[in-house]
Amino acid sequence: MNREDNEKRLAYLKNIVANMPEKPGSYQFYDENHTIIYVGKAKNLKKRVASYFLKEVDRFKTQVLVSKIRDISYTVVNTEEDALLLENSLIKKYNPRYNVLLKDGKTYPSICVTNEYLPRIFKTRKINKQFGSYYGPYSNLASMYNMLDLIKKVFKPRQCRMPITKEGIEQRKYKPCLEYHIHNCLGPCVSKQSYEDYQENMRQIREVLKGNTRELSEWLFDEMSKKAEELKFEEAEALKQRYLLLQNYVSKSEVVSHTINDADVFTIVDDGGNKNAYVNYIHVKNGTINQSFTFEYKRKLAETDAELLNIAIPEIRSRFKSTAKEVIVPFEMDWKLKDATFFVPQRGDKKHLLELSEMNGKQYKFDRLKQAEKLNPEQKQTHLMKELQEKLQLPKLPYQIECFDNSNISGADAVAACIVFKAMKPSKKDYRKYNIKTVTGPDDYASMQEVVRRRYRRIIEEDGTLPDLILTDGGKGQMEVVREVIEDEMHLEIPIAGLAKNERHRTNELLYGWPPRVIGLKTDSELFHVLTQIQDEVHRFAISFHRDKRSKHALHSELDDIKGIGPKAKEALTKAFKTTKRMKEADIQELTESIGAAKAKILFDHFHAGNESSATT
Repeated sequence: MNREDNEKRLAYLKNIVANMPEKPGSYQFYDENHTIIYVGKAKNLKKRVASYFLKEVDRFKTQVLVSKIRDISYTVVNTEEDALLLENSLIKKYNPRYNVLLKDGKTYPSICVTNEYLPRIFKTRKINKQFGSYYGPYSNLASMYNMLDLIKKVFKPRQCRMPITKEGIEQRKYKPCLEYHIHNCLGPCVSKQSYEDYQENMRQIREVLKGNTRELSEWLFDEMSKKAEELKFEEAEALKQRYLLLQNYVSKSEVVSHTINDADVFTIVDDGGNKNAYVNYIHVKNGTINQSFTFEYKRKLAETDAELLNIAIPEIRSRFKSTAKEVIVPFEMDWKLKDATFFVPQRGDKKHLLELSEMNGKQYKFDRLKQAEKLNPEQKQTHLMKELQEKLQLPKLPYQIECFDNSNISGADAVAACIVFKAMKPSKKDYRKYNIKTVTGPDDYASMQEVVRRRYRRIIEEDGTLPDLILTDGGKGQMEVVREVIEDEMHLEIPIAGLAKNERHRTNELLYGWPPRVIGLKTDSELFHVLTQIQDEVHRFAISFHRDKRSKHALHSELDDIKGIGPKAKEALTKAFKTTKRMKEADIQELTESIGAAKAKILFDHFHAGNESSATT
């Protein structure tokens, strides 16, 4: 599209926006094929849609979306909640390319109550609403199995898969199975349990699945009392057993507060890479948590947490048919719900609920990431590389990262080390050690420049692979001296970052750019842990190299220059005397016991040559 056509397109769209009403509603964007590519909602349609065409729009993805819009339509509604619900229904219907995607947990099972003449109850991972009613999905499988176990013990629904019909029962086509004989089924297929009684059990089961256990307990207690008054003790006993089993189940639920009658709780947790988000939903009925689910949402246009919750809350409430009047959320919402109010708690039981919901969301996120890593071990490393690339705005993935460190004591035995990480994992075969050759005294900056210069000159001469990122073990000073060599001397385009430490000598900042600026990175994030691992590894490698060199130098200065004392004699002396001081103090007999008479005389004469000459003089 040329410039003139684009101006005509924008003029056409802005004319539509100018005539839009300032009322709540939903709007739809279309592409050149008149396919809906985005559905949105607004409290004020005109203001919201006009915001897409402002020059100040800084989101790249939003700019891409606007460039593809060819037409706009909208629907006006009466309330903000109606706008939310309309948006959700249109997204489900058209699945627009640029809308948030609900990644429904298809790997998590639900509980199905079938639509059969005598309904069955079982867990399933396939959803077909024509087949029955579904409750879930359950991300916590233990809670789902506890629920099924409770239903089986209390209500004893049929377990068989036989397609039972009213006519078949009347014609006595069926025979009681083993489940009936071991008292796990009441035998509705052979009229041992009436159709009305079975359906009443189904009604009660649905109440339990909805979380209305307390109301059902009260109903069972009243029925039990009535049967006892009517002297129907066997029926009263059966109701009593149901009541006790239900009470036992309820007692294991987490009771938050008896003052909280009916409430929904929502929290949102980011995945760390700002790609996906996890929305946790908890429903509290009569002070008890009876539902808890987490849903994964995929961002398409870098939506904020508030925008995602605006989408998730009405959708989840509709799915679970919640009519709770109070909705507890982690921050203020700019939308309103019909017949419900948002509440942001600061303390007390409701704050505890919010923290519990957030904890569940974080656990779900952890489980999903672990599952993804298990299925694809390289996914974690790729995710971290992409996150670092986005944080530093690097031109390509930082597959190969190299880090340098120096080690010396007052300039003595000065050494340096270079370690290499590939795909966020150490590549030890590429580690290199360097003896400092051109620097005298404790000059870390000059030593760093020497090593960097030697490292990359050799790589260029051997036509090797240059790193995608250089990481310095230090702040602005280390970054500058490395930059002088890489950019000013060698004219290489290699990104340079630095890890700075605080006054407690703990790494707390990632620096990048020139002049260096602090990059926002949480110190408890996985990426920060990998970067500090790189820093710790290069420090360990440099220190161990320096320690080895220092040890070799100490022994070399005393023994290696003595003609006639070979490696075996040196090893024997070290084992017997530990230090050269003790060797000097030993007499000829002690030395002879360790290395023999001939070598003992050579060593003794070497250590005492100065004393003899002074005595002779």
